[in-house]
Amino acid sequence: MKKNGRSGQGMVEYIIIVAIIALAAIAIFGVFGDTIRMKLSGGVTALGGQTQQAQAATQESSQQYLKQLSP
Repeated sequence: MKKNGRSGQGMVEYIIIVAIIALAAIAIFGVFGDTIRMKLSGGVTALGGQTQQAQAATQESSQQYLKQLSP
């Protein structure tokens, strides 16, 4: 039997799709990061979490938080 050399094509297509989805998720979290953080802090507070930590997390914007991260 002769193989036609296209056995890895399907896997490459799936990897490209996964990469596109990952980039889209990163972009969405970048745009809506502050909103997501506010919603999660509200949920944590409602479930009995510590209010002070939730407020401290929402005081800082996502851009400021990312700048403080060290590589």
